[in-house]
Amino acid sequence: MQQHCRDPVVIVGGGFGGLAAARALHRMQGDIVLIDRVNHHLFQPLLYQVATAALSPADIAWPLRTLFRSQRNVRIMLDEVRGIDRAGRRIDLRNGDPVPYGCLILAPGARHSYFGHDKWEEDAPGLKTLPDALEIRDRMLMAFEKAQRLNGTPDARDELTFVIVGGGPTGVELAGALAEIGRKAMTPDFPVLQDAACRILLIEGGSRILESFPPALSRRAQASLESLGVTVLLNRRVQEVNSKGVLAGSEFIRSAHVIWAAGNVASPILTSLGVPLDSSGRVMVGPDLSLRGDPWVFVIGDAAHCLSSEDKPLPGLAAVAMQEGRYVAEIIARGIPAERRIPFVYRDRGILATIGRAKAVAQFGTVSLSGMVAWLAWCFVHIFFLIGFRNRVRVMFEWIWYYVTFKPGARLIYWKERRTKEP
Repeated sequence: MQQHCRDPVVIVGGGFGGLAAARALHRMQGDIVLIDRVNHHLFQPLLYQVATAALSPADIAWPLRTLFRSQRNVRIMLDEVRGIDRAGRRIDLRNGDPVPYGCLILAPGARHSYFGHDKWEEDAPGLKTLPDALEIRDRMLMAFEKAQRLNGTPDARDELTFVIVGGGPTGVELAGALAEIGRKAMTPDFPVLQDAACRILLIEGGSRILESFPPALSRRAQASLESLGVTVLLNRRVQEVNSKGVLAGSEFIRSAHVIWAAGNVASPILTSLGVPLDSSGRVMVGPDLSLRGDPWVFVIGDAAHCLSSEDKPLPGLAAVAMQEGRYVAEIIARGIPAERRIPFVYRDRGILATIGRAKAVAQFGTVSLSGMVAWLAWCFVHIFFLIGFRNRVRVMFEWIWYYVTFKPGARLIYWKERRTKEP
C-alpha cells in the first residue's frame, strides 16, 4: 500500500469539487493534472436559467485554462476518461495516452437517472450540461413557433404543455421559470396565442416537493408555484414516457415536451475502480473520502457516498463538493497518512431554491425564509459564487433587466437547423 502522496496529482472533473481541490493545492510544488471532457467550469445551479432563455451559456461558464492561467502547477487536459487502472496507477483516456498518477481525486459528477428506462431520455431530456440546457431551450422556443402554426388544433395545446418530472430543486426551479417566461415573456410575442395556452405540470412521486426542505417550506413552495399557474401533481409515479406525453399513475398527460429532473446516477467510470457502489453508482468511501485500502485515491462530490454525522448520505450539493475538495487537498498538501486523518465533516451552510421572481425558499440552520427575503438571499449567494467579476456583473444586470421588463435576452434558436432533418 502506497504510504505517501507522489507526483503527479491527477484530478478528474472540473466541477465544483475538482475546481476547489485544484485551487487549494496552489502552493504545492508537484504537478497537478486536471482532466475534463469539456474546457470549462459550469455553474450548474443556474443551468436551468440557460434552459429557460433567461441567461446565455457564457454567463454561467468559464474556461478552465483561464481560471488556472496564474496557477503554474496545474496542467489542463481536455479528454474523456475511459477508466482507472488502479494496479498500474494510471488513467485510461479516449483519445490520448494513459496518464500516470501518484494521488488521484475523482470528481466526475453525475448524470440524470431514468431508473432503468434509458430509452425515455430521447423524449424526456435531463439537465446536467450546457448541451442539455441548450436543447431544452431550443425545444421550448420552437414549441411557441410550432404552436402558432398549429393554432386552434389539439397539437398546438400539446406543444405548449410542458411536463417536468421530479419535484426536487431542479424541477421546482424549472417549473417556476417556465411558467414565468412562457406566460409573461413568450406569449406577448405571439399575439395569436392565448395567455392560458401555456400549461406547466410538475410531477412528483412523493408526498411533497422539495423533500430535503422542512414541510412548511415545501408547502410554501407549492403555493408559490400554483400562484404562477403551475399544476403540481403529487404521489404520481411515472410509468411511461413517449413522444406523445407521459403516463403518471393512471393518467396519461399529453405533452410534446417532457423534461426529466427525477434522479441522478454517478459517472460510469467509477465501475472500473472495482470497489462497492451504492444504488446510484456512487463509491462507498471511507471517513477521509478515500478508497478503503487505497489511501491516496479519493472520490468527492456527486461520485461519493459519504455519510454525515447522522449516518445519512451527504446530498449532491455544490457546497458539499467544494468542502470535500478543500479537505482532500489539505491531506495531499500536508502528506497526512491514513491513520492520522481526521474524518471529513460537512458544515451545512443552508439550502435554497427559487420558484420565480421574488419567490424562493431557504433554510439556514433553524431559520426558515420564504418570499422576497429568501429570493434576495438566493440571488446574493449565486452571484457571490459565480466565477469571475465579469460574470457577476453581467448576470446581475441580466436579472435586473428581466425583473423590470420580463424580456430575457437569450431567446435564440439554433437547434432546429443543426439537429433536426427538415424536408
